[in-house]
Amino acid sequence: MPTQNIINHVEQMTTIGNELSADVKKVIGQVEKLTDIGIALSAEKDTTQLLEKILLGAKSITNADGGTIYRVDGNTIKIEIIRSDSLGIYLGGGGNAINIPNIPLYGEDGKPNLKNVVCYSYHYNKTINIADAYDSVHFDFTGTKAFDKINNYRSKSFLSIPLNNHQGEIIGILQLINAINPETKEITEFDSVSQRFAEALASQAATVLTKQQLIIDLENMFESLVKLIATAIDEKSPYTGGHCRRVPELTLMLAKAASDTDHGYLQDFKLSEADNYELTIASWLHDCGKIITPEYVIDKATKLEAIFDRIHLVEARFEILKRDQEIALLKQQLTDLQNHKTPSPELEQAYQANIAQLDDDLAFIRGCNIGGEAMSDQDITRLKTLQKLTWSTNNVDVPLLSDEEIYNLSIFRGTLTSEERKIINNHISVTISMLEAIKFPKHLHNVVEYAGGHHERMDGKGYPKGLSREQMSIPARVMAIADVFEALTAKDRPYKSGKKLSDALFILKKMKEEKHIDPDLYDAFIEHKVYRKYAEKFLDAEQIDVD
Repeated sequence: MPTQNIINHVEQMTTIGNELSADVKKVIGQVEKLTDIGIALSAEKDTTQLLEKILLGAKSITNADGGTIYRVDGNTIKIEIIRSDSLGIYLGGGGNAINIPNIPLYGEDGKPNLKNVVCYSYHYNKTINIADAYDSVHFDFTGTKAFDKINNYRSKSFLSIPLNNHQGEIIGILQLINAINPETKEITEFDSVSQRFAEALASQAATVLTKQQLIIDLENMFESLVKLIATAIDEKSPYTGGHCRRVPELTLMLAKAASDTDHGYLQDFKLSEADNYELTIASWLHDCGKIITPEYVIDKATKLEAIFDRIHLVEARFEILKRDQEIALLKQQLTDLQNHKTPSPELEQAYQANIAQLDDDLAFIRGCNIGGEAMSDQDITRLKTLQKLTWSTNNVDVPLLSDEEIYNLSIFRGTLTSEERKIINNHISVTISMLEAIKFPKHLHNVVEYAGGHHERMDGKGYPKGLSREQMSIPARVMAIADVFEALTAKDRPYKSGKKLSDALFILKKMKEEKHIDPDLYDAFIEHKVYRKYAEKFLDAEQIDVD
Protein backbone atom coordinates (compact mmCIF):
# COMPACT_ATOMS: atom_id res chain seq x y z
CA MET A 1 0.00 0.00 0.00
CA PRO A 2 1.48 3.38 -1.03
CA THR A 3 2.52 5.58 1.86
CA GLN A 4 -0.02 8.27 0.98
CA ASN A 5 -2.86 5.76 1.05
CA ILE A 6 -1.78 4.60 4.49
CA ILE A 7 -1.68 8.18 5.72
CA ASN A 8 -5.15 8.85 4.30
CA HIS A 9 -6.52 5.68 5.91
CA VAL A 10 -5.05 6.58 9.29
CA GLU A 11 -6.50 10.09 9.08
CA GLN A 12 -9.89 8.65 8.11
CA MET A 13 -9.87 6.22 11.03
CA THR A 14 -8.78 9.01 13.36
CA THR A 15 -11.70 11.17 12.19
CA ILE A 16 -14.12 8.29 12.70
CA GLY A 17 -12.63 7.68 16.15
CA ASN A 18 -13.00 11.33 17.06
CA GLU A 19 -16.61 11.35 15.88
CA LEU A 20 -17.34 8.19 17.86
CA SER A 21 -15.59 9.68 20.86
CA ALA A 22 -17.76 12.81 20.58
CA ASP A 23 -20.91 10.69 20.31
CA VAL A 24 -19.84 8.62 23.31
CA LYS A 25 -19.12 11.76 25.30
CA LYS A 26 -22.55 13.12 24.33
CA VAL A 27 -24.27 9.94 25.47
CA ILE A 28 -22.27 9.86 28.70
CA GLY A 29 -23.21 13.49 29.29
CA GLN A 30 -26.88 12.68 28.72
CA VAL A 31 -26.69 9.71 31.09
CA GLU A 32 -25.15 11.90 33.77
CA LYS A 33 -27.82 14.55 33.25
CA LEU A 34 -30.57 11.93 33.39
CA THR A 35 -29.15 10.58 36.65
CA ASP A 36 -28.85 14.03 38.20
CA ILE A 37 -32.35 14.98 37.08
CA GLY A 38 -33.78 11.75 38.49
CA ILE A 39 -32.19 12.43 41.88
CA ALA A 40 -33.49 16.01 41.87
CA LEU A 41 -37.01 14.89 40.94
CA SER A 42 -37.20 12.30 43.70
CA ALA A 43 -36.22 14.91 46.29
CA GLU A 44 -38.71 17.61 45.19
CA LYS A 45 -41.88 17.96 47.27
CA ASP A 46 -43.51 20.98 45.61
CA THR A 47 -45.57 20.11 42.53
CA THR A 48 -44.89 23.41 40.75
CA GLN A 49 -41.15 23.09 41.29
CA LEU A 50 -41.33 19.47 40.22
CA LEU A 51 -42.99 20.33 36.90
CA GLU A 52 -40.38 23.00 36.25
CA LYS A 53 -37.54 20.59 36.96
CA ILE A 54 -39.07 18.02 34.62
CA LEU A 55 -39.33 20.50 31.77
CA LEU A 56 -35.93 22.10 32.32
CA GLY A 57 -34.36 18.67 32.65
CA ALA A 58 -35.93 17.48 29.40
CA LYS A 59 -34.80 20.65 27.60
CA SER A 60 -31.29 20.18 28.91
CA ILE A 61 -31.00 16.51 28.02
CA THR A 62 -32.25 17.08 24.44
CA ASN A 63 -30.79 20.58 24.02
CA ALA A 64 -34.26 21.89 23.12
CA ASP A 65 -34.99 25.61 22.80
CA GLY A 66 -38.43 25.32 24.37
CA GLY A 67 -41.02 23.01 25.77
CA THR A 68 -44.39 22.61 27.41
CA ILE A 69 -45.85 20.34 30.06
CA TYR A 70 -49.52 19.47 29.71
CA ARG A 71 -51.71 17.82 32.37
CA VAL A 72 -54.87 15.88 31.63
CA ASP A 73 -57.88 17.77 32.99
CA GLY A 74 -61.07 15.81 32.40
CA ASN A 75 -61.65 15.69 28.64
CA THR A 76 -59.14 18.42 27.97
CA ILE A 77 -55.40 19.00 28.09
CA LYS A 78 -54.27 21.85 30.33
CA ILE A 79 -51.03 23.74 29.82
CA GLU A 80 -49.08 23.83 33.08
CA ILE A 81 -45.72 25.33 32.07
CA ILE A 82 -44.29 26.88 28.89
CA ARG A 83 -40.63 27.76 28.35
CA SER A 84 -38.80 29.23 25.35
CA ASP A 85 -35.19 30.34 25.75
CA SER A 86 -34.88 32.28 22.51
CA LEU A 87 -38.19 34.11 23.01
CA GLY A 88 -37.74 34.57 26.76
CA ILE A 89 -41.14 33.02 27.45
CA TYR A 90 -41.67 31.84 31.04
CA LEU A 91 -45.31 31.04 31.73
CA GLY A 92 -46.85 28.90 34.42
CA GLY A 93 -45.09 27.49 37.45
CA GLY A 94 -43.12 30.28 39.04
CA GLY A 95 -43.59 32.52 36.00
CA ASN A 96 -46.49 34.58 34.74
CA ALA A 97 -49.99 33.14 34.67
CA ILE A 98 -51.14 31.17 31.63
CA ASN A 99 -54.26 32.50 29.91
CA ILE A 100 -54.39 29.90 27.16
CA PRO A 101 -57.59 27.82 27.04
CA ASN A 102 -57.46 24.05 27.51
CA ILE A 103 -57.19 21.87 24.43
CA PRO A 104 -60.22 19.58 23.93
CA LEU A 105 -59.34 15.90 23.60
CA TYR A 106 -62.55 15.28 21.66
CA GLY A 107 -64.45 17.14 19.00
CA GLU A 108 -68.05 18.29 19.26
CA ASP A 109 -69.05 15.04 17.56
CA GLY A 110 -67.42 13.06 20.36
CA LYS A 111 -64.63 11.75 18.17
CA PRO A 112 -60.98 11.95 19.32
CA ASN A 113 -59.15 15.12 18.36
CA LEU A 114 -56.33 13.71 16.24
CA LYS A 115 -55.32 16.87 14.41
CA ASN A 116 -53.53 18.27 17.43
CA VAL A 117 -50.19 16.53 17.95
CA VAL A 118 -50.51 16.60 21.75
CA CYS A 119 -53.98 15.05 21.62
CA TYR A 120 -52.78 12.47 19.10
CA SER A 121 -49.96 11.49 21.44
CA TYR A 122 -52.53 11.13 24.22
CA HIS A 123 -55.05 9.04 22.28
CA TYR A 124 -52.46 6.66 20.82
CA ASN A 125 -50.19 6.70 23.88
CA LYS A 126 -47.08 7.05 21.75
CA THR A 127 -44.19 9.42 21.23
CA ILE A 128 -44.53 11.69 18.20
CA ASN A 129 -41.27 12.94 16.67
CA ILE A 130 -41.72 15.56 13.94
CA ALA A 131 -38.68 16.82 12.03
CA ASP A 132 -40.42 19.90 10.60
CA ALA A 133 -43.92 20.96 11.59
CA TYR A 134 -44.33 23.01 8.43
CA ASP A 135 -43.95 19.85 6.33
CA SER A 136 -46.43 17.82 8.40
CA VAL A 137 -49.60 16.72 6.63
CA HIS A 138 -51.05 14.73 9.54
CA PHE A 139 -51.36 17.50 12.11
CA ASP A 140 -52.83 20.98 12.17
CA PHE A 141 -50.14 23.53 13.04
CA THR A 142 -52.19 26.57 12.01
CA GLY A 143 -52.00 28.03 15.50
CA THR A 144 -48.27 27.37 15.68
CA LYS A 145 -47.65 29.14 12.39
CA ALA A 146 -49.70 32.14 13.52
CA PHE A 147 -47.66 32.28 16.73
CA ASP A 148 -44.43 32.13 14.73
CA LYS A 149 -45.53 34.98 12.51
CA ILE A 150 -46.38 37.22 15.45
CA ASN A 151 -43.16 36.45 17.33
CA ASN A 152 -40.80 36.17 14.34
CA TYR A 153 -40.08 32.59 15.34
CA ARG A 154 -39.76 29.26 13.53
CA SER A 155 -41.26 26.24 15.26
CA LYS A 156 -39.65 23.31 13.52
CA SER A 157 -38.91 20.08 15.34
CA PHE A 158 -41.39 18.67 17.85
CA LEU A 159 -41.14 15.78 20.32
CA SER A 160 -44.35 14.87 22.19
CA ILE A 161 -44.10 12.17 24.88
CA PRO A 162 -47.02 10.82 26.96
CA LEU A 163 -46.61 10.54 30.73
CA ASN A 164 -48.08 7.26 32.04
CA ASN A 165 -48.85 6.50 35.68
CA HIS A 166 -48.58 3.10 37.39
CA GLN A 167 -52.05 2.13 36.17
CA GLY A 168 -51.23 2.86 32.54
CA GLU A 169 -53.29 6.05 32.55
CA ILE A 170 -51.92 9.07 30.73
CA ILE A 171 -51.62 11.92 33.19
CA GLY A 172 -49.91 14.41 30.90
CA ILE A 173 -47.77 15.15 27.87
CA LEU A 174 -44.19 16.41 27.72
CA GLN A 175 -43.59 18.36 24.52
CA LEU A 176 -40.20 19.69 23.42
CA ILE A 177 -39.67 22.15 20.57
CA ASN A 178 -36.66 22.86 18.34
CA ALA A 179 -33.66 20.72 19.14
CA ILE A 180 -30.53 22.89 18.79
CA ASN A 181 -27.26 21.59 17.36
CA PRO A 182 -24.72 22.57 20.04
CA GLU A 183 -22.00 23.24 17.46
CA THR A 184 -23.84 25.00 14.63
CA LYS A 185 -26.64 26.43 16.82
CA GLU A 186 -29.03 25.48 14.04
CA ILE A 187 -32.44 23.94 14.64
CA THR A 188 -32.32 20.22 13.99
CA GLU A 189 -34.57 17.25 14.54
CA PHE A 190 -34.62 15.26 17.77
CA ASP A 191 -32.35 12.27 17.12
CA SER A 192 -33.25 8.78 18.29
CA VAL A 193 -30.77 8.86 21.18
CA SER A 194 -32.19 12.12 22.54
CA GLN A 195 -35.70 10.73 22.09
CA ARG A 196 -34.86 7.66 24.15
CA PHE A 197 -33.35 9.74 26.93
CA ALA A 198 -36.36 12.07 26.90
CA GLU A 199 -38.68 9.05 27.11
CA ALA A 200 -36.66 7.68 30.03
CA LEU A 201 -36.95 11.04 31.78
CA ALA A 202 -40.68 11.18 31.03
CA SER A 203 -41.10 7.75 32.63
CA GLN A 204 -39.28 8.90 35.77
CA ALA A 205 -41.26 12.13 35.80
CA ALA A 206 -44.59 10.31 35.53
CA THR A 207 -43.63 8.04 38.43
CA VAL A 208 -42.66 10.96 40.65
CA LEU A 209 -45.75 12.98 39.68
CA THR A 210 -48.00 10.00 40.36
CA LYS A 211 -46.38 9.38 43.74
CA GLN A 212 -46.80 13.01 44.66
CA GLN A 213 -50.42 13.07 43.49
CA LEU A 214 -51.16 9.92 45.49
CA ILE A 215 -49.69 11.58 48.58
CA ILE A 216 -51.80 14.68 47.96
CA ASP A 217 -54.93 12.56 47.41
CA LEU A 218 -54.31 10.61 50.61
CA GLU A 219 -53.74 13.81 52.58
CA ASN A 220 -56.92 15.32 51.14
CA MET A 221 -58.89 12.21 52.03
CA PHE A 222 -57.40 12.17 55.54
CA GLU A 223 -58.19 15.86 56.06
CA SER A 224 -61.74 15.29 54.80
CA LEU A 225 -62.23 12.47 57.31
CA VAL A 226 -60.82 14.65 60.10
CA LYS A 227 -63.21 17.47 59.23
CA LEU A 228 -66.04 14.96 58.85
CA ILE A 229 -65.54 13.88 62.47
CA ALA A 230 -65.39 17.49 63.64
CA THR A 231 -68.52 18.36 61.66
CA ALA A 232 -70.37 15.35 63.09
CA ILE A 233 -69.52 16.53 66.61
CA ASP A 234 -70.64 20.08 65.88
CA GLU A 235 -73.85 18.78 64.31
CA LYS A 236 -74.64 16.71 67.42
CA SER A 237 -75.49 19.90 69.22
CA PRO A 238 -77.01 23.14 67.96
CA TYR A 239 -75.31 24.84 70.91
CA THR A 240 -71.71 23.85 70.20
CA GLY A 241 -72.01 23.87 66.43
CA GLY A 242 -69.00 25.64 65.01
CA HIS A 243 -66.71 25.06 68.01
CA CYS A 244 -64.64 22.44 66.20
CA ARG A 245 -64.31 24.83 63.23
CA ARG A 246 -63.46 27.95 65.22
CA VAL A 247 -60.85 26.45 67.54
CA PRO A 248 -58.48 25.45 64.68
CA GLU A 249 -58.54 28.97 63.27
CA LEU A 250 -57.89 30.62 66.62
CA THR A 251 -55.19 28.06 67.41
CA LEU A 252 -53.30 28.87 64.22
CA MET A 253 -53.72 32.62 64.78
CA LEU A 254 -52.13 32.37 68.22
CA ALA A 255 -49.47 29.91 67.02
CA LYS A 256 -48.41 32.39 64.34
CA ALA A 257 -48.29 35.21 66.88
CA ALA A 258 -46.11 33.08 69.15
CA SER A 259 -43.85 32.15 66.24
CA ASP A 260 -43.55 35.82 65.25
CA THR A 261 -42.53 36.89 68.76
CA ASP A 262 -38.87 37.89 68.70
CA HIS A 263 -38.25 38.46 72.40
CA GLY A 264 -38.57 36.77 75.75
CA TYR A 265 -39.57 33.18 76.35
CA LEU A 266 -41.03 32.67 72.86
CA GLN A 267 -38.17 34.15 70.82
CA ASP A 268 -36.80 30.70 69.87
CA PHE A 269 -40.21 29.19 69.14
CA LYS A 270 -40.71 28.85 65.39
CA LEU A 271 -43.33 26.86 63.54
CA SER A 272 -42.51 25.40 60.15
CA GLU A 273 -45.11 24.65 57.51
CA ALA A 274 -45.06 21.01 58.62
CA ASP A 275 -45.53 22.05 62.26
CA ASN A 276 -48.52 24.18 61.29
CA TYR A 277 -50.08 21.27 59.43
CA GLU A 278 -49.64 18.98 62.43
CA LEU A 279 -51.19 21.57 64.74
CA THR A 280 -54.08 22.06 62.31
CA ILE A 281 -54.90 18.35 62.31
CA ALA A 282 -54.66 18.22 66.11
CA SER A 283 -56.96 21.20 66.57
CA TRP A 284 -59.58 19.74 64.24
CA LEU A 285 -59.50 16.53 66.32
CA HIS A 286 -59.23 18.09 69.79
CA ASP A 287 -62.83 17.21 70.73
CA CYS A 288 -63.26 13.97 68.78
CA GLY A 289 -64.03 12.15 72.05
CA LYS A 290 -67.32 14.05 72.27
CA ILE A 291 -68.64 11.76 69.59
CA ILE A 292 -69.58 9.34 72.40
CA THR A 293 -70.88 12.00 74.83
CA PRO A 294 -74.70 11.80 75.17
CA GLU A 295 -76.51 14.63 73.42
CA TYR A 296 -78.60 15.47 76.47
CA VAL A 297 -75.41 16.20 78.43
CA ILE A 298 -73.82 18.30 75.68
CA ASP A 299 -77.09 20.16 75.10
CA LYS A 300 -78.03 20.52 78.77
CA ALA A 301 -79.17 24.13 78.77
CA THR A 302 -80.86 24.03 82.18
CA LYS A 303 -80.40 22.10 85.41
CA LEU A 304 -83.58 20.06 84.99
CA GLU A 305 -83.01 19.18 81.36
CA ALA A 306 -82.49 15.52 80.48
CA ILE A 307 -84.05 14.38 77.23
CA PHE A 308 -86.26 17.45 77.65
CA ASP A 309 -86.37 20.34 80.12
CA ARG A 310 -88.30 19.06 83.14
CA ILE A 311 -89.07 22.58 84.32
CA HIS A 312 -92.28 22.17 82.37
CA LEU A 313 -93.29 19.27 84.63
CA VAL A 314 -92.60 21.41 87.68
CA GLU A 315 -94.63 24.25 86.17
CA ALA A 316 -97.51 21.84 85.58
CA ARG A 317 -97.40 20.74 89.23
CA PHE A 318 -97.52 24.36 90.36
CA GLU A 319 -100.52 24.94 88.11
CA ILE A 320 -102.20 21.92 89.68
CA LEU A 321 -101.45 23.27 93.16
CA LYS A 322 -102.90 26.65 92.22
CA ARG A 323 -105.96 24.99 90.70
CA ASP A 324 -106.42 22.88 93.84
CA GLN A 325 -106.19 26.05 95.93
CA GLU A 326 -108.84 27.66 93.75
CA ILE A 327 -111.09 24.60 93.94
CA ALA A 328 -110.77 24.53 97.73
CA LEU A 329 -111.68 28.21 97.91
CA LEU A 330 -114.67 27.81 95.62
CA LYS A 331 -115.89 24.76 97.53
CA GLN A 332 -115.72 26.64 100.81
CA GLN A 333 -117.49 29.65 99.31
CA LEU A 334 -120.20 27.38 97.87
CA THR A 335 -120.66 25.68 101.23
CA ASP A 336 -121.00 29.05 102.93
CA LEU A 337 -123.64 30.14 100.42
CA GLN A 338 -125.54 26.90 100.80
CA ASN A 339 -125.55 27.50 104.55
CA HIS A 340 -126.79 31.02 103.95
CA LYS A 341 -123.49 32.48 105.08
CA THR A 342 -121.49 35.26 103.51
CA PRO A 343 -118.14 33.90 102.22
CA SER A 344 -115.33 35.04 104.47
CA PRO A 345 -113.03 37.70 102.90
CA GLU A 346 -110.17 36.15 104.87
CA LEU A 347 -110.51 33.02 102.73
CA GLU A 348 -110.08 35.07 99.55
CA GLN A 349 -107.09 36.90 101.04
CA ALA A 350 -105.46 33.64 102.13
CA TYR A 351 -106.02 32.18 98.69
CA GLN A 352 -104.45 35.21 96.98
CA ALA A 353 -101.48 35.05 99.37
CA ASN A 354 -100.99 31.34 98.63
CA ILE A 355 -101.15 31.95 94.88
CA ALA A 356 -98.64 34.80 95.15
CA GLN A 357 -96.30 32.57 97.17
CA LEU A 358 -96.58 29.76 94.63
CA ASP A 359 -95.83 32.20 91.80
CA ASP A 360 -92.81 33.49 93.69
CA ASP A 361 -91.58 29.96 94.42
CA LEU A 362 -91.96 28.98 90.77
CA ALA A 363 -90.06 32.09 89.65
CA PHE A 364 -87.30 31.15 92.09
CA ILE A 365 -87.12 27.61 90.70
CA ARG A 366 -87.03 28.94 87.16
CA GLY A 367 -84.10 31.15 88.12
CA CYS A 368 -82.28 28.25 89.75
CA ASN A 369 -82.89 26.12 86.67
CA ILE A 370 -81.08 28.52 84.32
CA GLY A 371 -77.78 28.16 86.19
CA GLY A 372 -76.51 31.58 85.28
CA GLU A 373 -75.58 32.61 88.82
CA ALA A 374 -73.89 30.73 91.64
CA MET A 375 -76.24 29.22 94.24
CA SER A 376 -76.03 30.71 97.74
CA ASP A 377 -76.59 28.83 101.01
CA GLN A 378 -79.93 30.65 101.32
CA ASP A 379 -80.94 29.37 97.89
CA ILE A 380 -80.13 25.78 98.88
CA THR A 381 -82.10 26.15 102.11
CA ARG A 382 -85.11 27.52 100.25
CA LEU A 383 -85.01 24.59 97.81
CA LYS A 384 -85.07 22.12 100.69
CA THR A 385 -88.04 23.99 102.16
CA LEU A 386 -89.90 23.73 98.86
CA GLN A 387 -89.31 19.98 98.86
CA LYS A 388 -91.72 19.76 101.80
CA LEU A 389 -94.59 20.95 99.58
CA THR A 390 -96.79 18.22 98.16
CA TRP A 391 -99.25 17.83 95.36
CA SER A 392 -101.88 15.20 94.78
CA THR A 393 -101.79 12.69 91.95
CA ASN A 394 -104.12 9.69 91.83
CA ASN A 395 -105.27 10.65 95.34
CA VAL A 396 -101.71 10.27 96.63
CA ASP A 397 -99.73 13.19 98.02
CA VAL A 398 -96.18 13.27 96.64
CA PRO A 399 -93.36 15.83 97.05
CA LEU A 400 -93.63 18.80 94.73
CA LEU A 401 -89.94 18.37 93.88
CA SER A 402 -88.27 14.95 93.79
CA ASP A 403 -84.90 14.27 95.40
CA GLU A 404 -83.30 14.07 91.95
CA GLU A 405 -84.82 17.41 90.94
CA ILE A 406 -83.61 19.05 94.14
CA TYR A 407 -80.15 17.59 93.49
CA ASN A 408 -80.07 19.08 89.99
CA LEU A 409 -81.49 22.45 91.04
CA SER A 410 -78.84 22.65 93.78
CA ILE A 411 -75.95 22.64 91.26
CA PHE A 412 -73.65 25.40 92.50
CA ARG A 413 -72.83 26.91 89.10
CA GLY A 414 -73.76 26.00 85.55
CA THR A 415 -76.20 23.27 84.61
CA LEU A 416 -74.26 20.02 85.03
CA THR A 417 -74.23 17.71 88.03
CA SER A 418 -70.89 16.29 89.15
CA GLU A 419 -71.76 13.03 87.39
CA GLU A 420 -72.61 14.84 84.17
CA ARG A 421 -69.47 16.95 84.49
CA LYS A 422 -67.45 13.73 84.68
CA ILE A 423 -69.15 12.54 81.49
CA ILE A 424 -68.25 15.80 79.75
CA ASN A 425 -64.70 15.77 81.11
CA ASN A 426 -64.29 12.17 80.04
CA HIS A 427 -64.42 13.27 76.40
CA ILE A 428 -60.76 14.29 76.57
CA SER A 429 -59.73 10.84 77.84
CA VAL A 430 -61.74 9.31 75.02
CA THR A 431 -60.10 11.75 72.59
CA ILE A 432 -56.66 10.59 73.69
CA SER A 433 -57.65 6.91 73.48
CA MET A 434 -59.13 7.36 70.01
CA LEU A 435 -56.11 9.24 68.70
CA GLU A 436 -53.63 6.81 70.26
CA ALA A 437 -55.34 4.04 68.30
CA ILE A 438 -54.50 5.81 65.02
CA LYS A 439 -51.15 4.95 63.43
CA PHE A 440 -50.08 8.51 62.68
CA PRO A 441 -47.10 8.96 60.34
CA LYS A 442 -43.91 10.50 61.71
CA HIS A 443 -44.81 14.04 60.65
CA LEU A 444 -48.03 13.83 62.71
CA HIS A 445 -46.66 12.06 65.79
CA ASN A 446 -47.45 15.03 68.07
CA VAL A 447 -51.17 15.15 67.26
CA VAL A 448 -52.16 13.15 70.36
CA GLU A 449 -50.16 15.40 72.70
CA TYR A 450 -51.44 18.61 71.14
CA ALA A 451 -55.11 17.55 71.03
CA GLY A 452 -55.08 15.82 74.40
CA GLY A 453 -53.74 18.73 76.43
CA HIS A 454 -56.25 21.51 75.95
CA HIS A 455 -57.86 20.97 79.39
CA GLU A 456 -54.58 20.85 81.30
CA ARG A 457 -53.48 23.80 83.46
CA MET A 458 -50.10 25.40 83.96
CA ASP A 459 -50.27 24.66 87.70
CA GLY A 460 -50.91 20.96 87.13
CA LYS A 461 -54.54 21.09 88.31
CA GLY A 462 -56.10 20.36 84.93
CA TYR A 463 -57.30 17.08 83.49
CA PRO A 464 -57.03 14.30 82.47
CA LYS A 465 -53.34 13.87 83.36
CA GLY A 466 -52.70 16.85 85.63
CA LEU A 467 -49.77 18.02 83.52
CA SER A 468 -47.81 21.13 84.47
CA ARG A 469 -46.54 23.82 82.11
CA GLU A 470 -43.10 22.22 81.83
CA GLN A 471 -44.66 18.90 80.82
CA MET A 472 -46.59 20.42 77.92
CA SER A 473 -45.38 21.55 74.52
CA ILE A 474 -45.99 25.14 73.44
CA PRO A 475 -48.49 24.09 70.70
CA ALA A 476 -50.53 22.17 73.29
CA ARG A 477 -50.60 25.27 75.50
CA VAL A 478 -51.64 27.34 72.49
CA MET A 479 -54.65 25.13 71.92
CA ALA A 480 -55.64 25.37 75.59
CA ILE A 481 -55.98 29.16 75.28
CA ALA A 482 -57.82 28.88 71.97
CA ASP A 483 -60.33 26.44 73.45
CA VAL A 484 -61.00 28.70 76.46
CA PHE A 485 -61.32 31.95 74.52
CA GLU A 486 -63.64 30.39 71.93
CA ALA A 487 -65.87 29.10 74.73
CA LEU A 488 -65.94 32.49 76.47
CA THR A 489 -66.99 34.39 73.35
CA ALA A 490 -69.20 31.74 71.71
CA LYS A 491 -72.71 33.07 71.26
CA ASP A 492 -74.33 29.69 70.64
CA ARG A 493 -74.01 28.11 74.11
CA PRO A 494 -77.31 27.13 75.81
CA TYR A 495 -76.46 28.38 79.29
CA LYS A 496 -74.94 31.77 78.49
CA SER A 497 -74.58 34.45 75.86
CA GLY A 498 -71.27 35.19 74.18
CA LYS A 499 -69.20 37.53 76.30
CA LYS A 500 -67.94 40.85 75.07
CA LEU A 501 -64.24 41.10 74.28
CA SER A 502 -63.55 43.20 77.37
CA ASP A 503 -65.17 40.61 79.65
CA ALA A 504 -63.49 37.67 77.92
CA LEU A 505 -60.07 39.34 78.12
CA PHE A 506 -60.62 40.16 81.81
CA ILE A 507 -61.39 36.50 82.54
CA LEU A 508 -58.44 35.36 80.44
CA LYS A 509 -56.13 37.67 82.40
CA LYS A 510 -57.43 36.21 85.67
CA MET A 511 -56.77 32.73 84.30
CA LYS A 512 -53.20 33.78 83.53
CA GLU A 513 -52.73 35.10 87.07
CA GLU A 514 -54.20 31.90 88.51
CA LYS A 515 -51.79 29.80 86.41
CA HIS A 516 -54.61 28.30 84.41
CA ILE A 517 -53.14 29.32 81.04
CA ASP A 518 -49.61 30.03 79.79
CA PRO A 519 -48.56 33.60 80.70
CA ASP A 520 -46.19 34.11 77.76
CA LEU A 521 -48.75 32.91 75.24
CA TYR A 522 -51.32 35.19 76.87
CA ASP A 523 -48.91 38.09 76.39
CA ALA A 524 -48.48 37.17 72.70
CA PHE A 525 -52.27 36.90 72.41
CA ILE A 526 -52.57 40.49 73.64
CA GLU A 527 -49.46 41.98 72.01
CA HIS A 528 -50.32 40.70 68.53
CA LYS A 529 -54.04 41.45 69.03
CA VAL A 530 -55.02 37.92 68.14
CA TYR A 531 -58.31 38.49 69.97
CA ARG A 532 -59.18 41.33 67.60
CA LYS A 533 -58.42 39.33 64.44
CA TYR A 534 -60.54 36.49 65.74
CA ALA A 535 -63.35 38.81 66.81
CA GLU A 536 -63.57 40.50 63.42
CA LYS A 537 -64.09 37.12 61.80
CA PHE A 538 -66.35 35.33 64.27
CA LEU A 539 -67.99 37.67 66.80
CA ASP A 540 -71.01 39.91 66.51
CA ALA A 541 -70.37 43.64 66.27
CA GLU A 542 -71.90 44.30 69.70
CA GLN A 543 -69.37 41.92 71.29
CA ILE A 544 -66.38 43.87 69.97
CA ASP A 545 -65.78 46.62 72.51
CA VAL A 546 -61.96 46.54 72.60
CA ASP A 547 -59.48 47.66 69.92
